[in-house]
Formats: sequence, structure tokens, C-alpha cells
Amino acid sequence: MNVTVIEPGATLGVLGGGQLGAMFATAAKRMGYATVVWDPDPEAPAHRLADYSLINPFEDADARREFTRLVQAVTYEWENIPADLCEQLERDVPVRPSSRVLRVIQDRIEQKTFLRNQGLAVPVFSAMTSPEELGRQVTPGYPLVCKTATAGYDGKGQWKIARAEDCAAVQQELARNMRPGARWILEEWLPFDREVSILVVRGADGSSLTYPLVENVHEDGILRQTTVPANVSAPVVEQAANLARQAVHALDGVGVFCVELFLMSDDRLLINEVAPRPHNSGHYSLDACTVSQFEQQVRTLCGLPLGEIRLLSPAVMLNLIGDDVRLATTAPAVQDLLREPGAIVHLYGKRAIRPKRKMGHVSFLAATREEALAKAVSFRARLVPTSC
Repeated sequence: MNVTVIEPGATLGVLGGGQLGAMFATAAKRMGYATVVWDPDPEAPAHRLADYSLINPFEDADARREFTRLVQAVTYEWENIPADLCEQLERDVPVRPSSRVLRVIQDRIEQKTFLRNQGLAVPVFSAMTSPEELGRQVTPGYPLVCKTATAGYDGKGQWKIARAEDCAAVQQELARNMRPGARWILEEWLPFDREVSILVVRGADGSSLTYPLVENVHEDGILRQTTVPANVSAPVVEQAANLARQAVHALDGVGVFCVELFLMSDDRLLINEVAPRPHNSGHYSLDACTVSQFEQQVRTLCGLPLGEIRLLSPAVMLNLIGDDVRLATTAPAVQDLLREPGAIVHLYGKRAIRPKRKMGHVSFLAATREEALAKAVSFRARLVPTSC
């Protein structure tokens, strides 16, 4: 298949200016591309790395025309970007992944239905269009988790319901925050053994590659730690790679995708969610792989060959959340951290520190995964505020 190549020297657009947009802009600049970041938040960190910035609302038609005039191709940093905007943009320039892919993925009900119709294993689920339906739903049974169909992330917009008696309180919260057209998905609460994820890179020519399977630890719905490689059997790794490739190929997606999976005690895997972009659990690739997920995002956007995927070292990625960043970057803690062989610090440049906000991450590289884990555990034990 002949694919049009967008050569270095061109200007690439990214919708969204958080840390993922900033890392994309950094990779693009290293590869010889200029970038335009469009994010309505003037404090978004990617603005400081871009060649051009737009801070207009995404609904601004003049800003859309200006953005289109400047760029030769467009990507986005997260799935809550308006799909309508992407559809309008792709009339003039390539948008990867496409608006069609984005529409499927950004609605959990649409995504799970699509995956199930492809014969891919997902948790049992049902859709809900009003809070009053919650107590009447019988599929799936309790315990279950209720999630907003759109817009939730990092544990926001999710409620665990252990038994029928818990429904009333969740109903009240749903009703208080209800938006026109809101929907929710009810999923079975799975007694999984562990959470794992895998990156899939797919080019416009249909070629694809997978990164190593990683093991994730979440706290309060937020990713806290990723370990690569995952401590699982070779058949599980192969099963995960096959599931992930099938999902992305079924979507006909072009770009970088992260497939989050639940690993059950009998080694079955079920797809939790698919993200149409680089992912927090793939940040280890910046330091521990020959080609990072962000360079792959540039390559797939520009029609370039996919990069080699080779894990250079076992690694543990630990997120700095909220006040962690202050504790980690204040002497003597920062001195101790930077003395640690294999420790690599990434700070995102967010000016406001807030609870549950990802402020940066640290990668710990070592000869073995056990040694990398020990380094991460030791560092995290030091992230405890001292009392006066």
C-alpha cells in the first residue's frame, strides 16, 4: 500500500496540551517537525513547547480554520477531544486516529459493544439512560461498577456498588450531576488477579507492532505504578498481544493504542478499555525502549515506518501525584533520587499542584525487574511528609 509521507520540516497539530501533548511535541521537534498545540487552557504545559499555540475553545470556527491552515496532519492527546472537531479537520488534513475511531472509543457503551461484536472478551455489561434504572438493573449482578459512558478518567465518574442497598446513594449522586443525554455503563465487578496493559502501534499501511506487556497498580482509580516486563507466563503475553492487535485492527486504527486488560486467576484476559493514544502505562518506553510511544505517534501520523520495539532494560514507572512532586523535588530528597543509578525524573511543568493530579513520573531502570521494583519501593517509602 502506498502511503503519503509527511516529511520532516512539516507542521503537526495536536489537540490537547497536557503532558501527553507535551511529550508528543518534544518527540516531533527532535524528528524535525514543528508543532501547533490547541488547548483552551493557557496553562497547559504543551503550549510552552509548541511552535504555535491556540487557546480558543474547541468550538471556535475561526480557530479551526487557523489550525487547519497551519498544519499538515493532526493527532490528539486524549479521547475526550470533540469527535465533531476531528471530523471537520479531516476534510482537509489527515487526522490519526480518525474521528470514526474516536467516536467508538470515547463512549464506553459504544466501545464495549463494538469489541463484544468482534468476538473479543469484555466484562458483562449493560447500558443505563437514567439514574432510576440503577436499582432495577439485573444484568450484571452485584457487585458491579457504574461508570459514566463518556468523559470519565483517573477514577472519576465511577462508582462501585457492592449490593442493592448501595444503589440509592449512587442514584442521588448521578441525579445531582446529570447532564442532558447522559448515559452510564454497568459492568460486572471482576475479581481479577492483576491489571495489565499493552501498547499497539499500527501504521497507515496496516502494519502493526506490540510493546511488551506491563503490569499496573492503581490507587483510587489512578495509575500509580507500571512494571515492565509483566510477571506473567509466555502464553499470557501472547494472548494479550493477540487480543490487542485484534481490537486495533478491527477498529482499522492508525496510531498508538493502549489496550488495558484484566488478568483473571485462570489466565483468561478481558479487555477493560482501549485508549486511542499514548498512555501513562507506556511512559517507561521513553527511557527503556529503543523507540518511545511518542516517537511512534509521530511516525504513524506522518506515514513513516514503524520504529523498532526493543526493551533495553526492565523498568518500573512510578507516578508523582499531587504533593509527591514537592516531596520528591525538595532537597535532600531530590539529591538522593538523582544519586540513584537508573533513576530518571520527568516533570510535566504543571504550575498548580492539586490532589490526585499527575505532576510527573520517575522511571527506575535496573538489570532485573526485581531490582527495579526494589528501587521504586524504596523511593516511594520516602514520599511521606514529615511532621513539624
